[in-house]
Amino acid sequence: MHTLQERPQATPWQLFRLWGLIGLQSFGGGASTVFLIQRTFIDQQRWMTMEEFSQYWNLCLFTPGINIVAITVLIGRKLSGWRGVMTSLLGLLLPSATITCLLAAGFVLVQHSHAVQAILRGVIPATAGIMFLVAVNFARPIVQREYKAGIKALVLSAAIMLASAAALIVFKLSVIALLLSVALLGALIFTPWRSVKNTPNAPTPQPTSEIAEEGNVSHD
Repeated sequence: MHTLQERPQATPWQLFRLWGLIGLQSFGGGASTVFLIQRTFIDQQRWMTMEEFSQYWNLCLFTPGINIVAITVLIGRKLSGWRGVMTSLLGLLLPSATITCLLAAGFVLVQHSHAVQAILRGVIPATAGIMFLVAVNFARPIVQREYKAGIKALVLSAAIMLASAAALIVFKLSVIALLLSVALLGALIFTPWRSVKNTPNAPTPQPTSEIAEEGNVSHD
C-alpha cells in the first residue's frame, strides 16, 4: 500500500501539467472539477489526504469569490510555494477558459437544435451524480472522525448536515448566514470544555519533614 509523502513537493511544471489536465476534463461544472482535484492530488499523486482537502475547502467557503480558484491557490502554495500558485492557476484557467469561449461562441449557432437539447438533458443528471459523489467524499472523513469520537458526536454532525440542508431548501437562508451560524454552533458544541473540577488532581507532595519522620519510623 502506498503511503503519503511526509513533505510532499511538486515542481511548477508538474502542477501546470496536472491542473491543465483537470481544466481540460472538468466538464459539468464545479462538482466535476472538485472530483477531479480529489482524484488527482489525493488518490493518484497522494500529496494530500481527504482531511487536508476538507480543511482547505472549508477555508475556501469563508472567502469571497470562486471556490475552485481558492482551492487551486491553496494546493499550489502547499506543494510548490508561490511559483506553484501561479502555475496552478495558469494550468487550470488557460485551457478551460479557451474552450469555454469557443463553446460559447459555437453554442449560439446550435442552441435551438433538438439534438443539443437532448444532450443537455443527459448531461444534467450525470452532473447531479458527480455532485453526490463529491458530497460523499466530503462526508466520509467527517463520519469516520466523529465515529471514533463517539456516537454522540456522530449524531450531532449528522443533525448539522440535515439542518443545514433544510435551512437552505425550506427557509431559503443565505449561505453567509448559514456558515456563520454553524461556525458558532460548532464552537459551542465541539469545543472540549473542561472545568478545573473535572481535571484529575496531581498528588500533593508531602513536606520534607514528614518524609524524614516516616523514614525514621521505618528504620525503628
